[in-house]
Amino acid sequence: MSKPSRNYCVGKFGHIHFYDTGGTGAPLVLCPQAPMSARQFDRVYDLLTARGIRAIGVDTPGFGMSDPPPFVPRVEDFATAVPVVLDHLGIAAAHIVGHHTGAMIATEAAVGYPKRILSLIMNGPVPLTVAERTQFQSIVDDFEKPFKAKPDGSHLLDWWKRRSAFANAATDWDRVTHYVAEPLVGLGPFWYGHNAAFAYDHAASIKRVAQRAMILTNTGDQIYSHAQLTRQLRPDFAYVEIPGGGIDIVDEAPAAWVDAVATFVFAKSDTK
Repeated sequence: MSKPSRNYCVGKFGHIHFYDTGGTGAPLVLCPQAPMSARQFDRVYDLLTARGIRAIGVDTPGFGMSDPPPFVPRVEDFATAVPVVLDHLGIAAAHIVGHHTGAMIATEAAVGYPKRILSLIMNGPVPLTVAERTQFQSIVDDFEKPFKAKPDGSHLLDWWKRRSAFANAATDWDRVTHYVAEPLVGLGPFWYGHNAAFAYDHAASIKRVAQRAMILTNTGDQIYSHAQLTRQLRPDFAYVEIPGGGIDIVDEAPAAWVDAVATFVFAKSDTK
């Protein structure tokens, strides 16, 4: 399995780290879920290349190897990385896909930089109500912000228990181990990701999307119901669902995920 190249460019908050499969395929920016980096897409870079796509995975500012903003960021701040990477690569416009928090970042990029985004794929859109945003914010306030190292290492077990609670029959435990470690070695506080996500009005930005777009979900996703709400908000968007899985659907069903993404990228028109 070949690996994409690793690169840096300089953005609004410092260095932005990204992966690039290169070539002349259709450019597609990939935005990971919080609190992950673009290594979330390790198992689909090759598959996307085989389908004629140039995959560009961008580490969200403060995650992976991208520098963090010098303040508590918003989704709007995360989205500024997208046009910077495209400028660096000399790409006028690209397709974009984001997963969970990444879907918010991708949506904001589509709305904020409409000339740079050809089409949008939201894998797990999250149009939360005000009450839901408050409820989800308690995860940040009660666990993520107070998270501290303890002499006995029990903080690592606490983190493992929280992340492994999303396990299912398709869970790859080596991958879960990676996902437990990755937020702790990012260059910014890992709570920045969900904190920004739960403050973001995704429903409002979804209504503003002008590009052709697709809602991508899987029936086992914890926010599957929010994909259905998004269908109500934008019945003009294409829709694909993958059976089963969980919050790690990119790892659990990489072939099905790539097929959905690539089919939409090269589609001439939306198919509901």
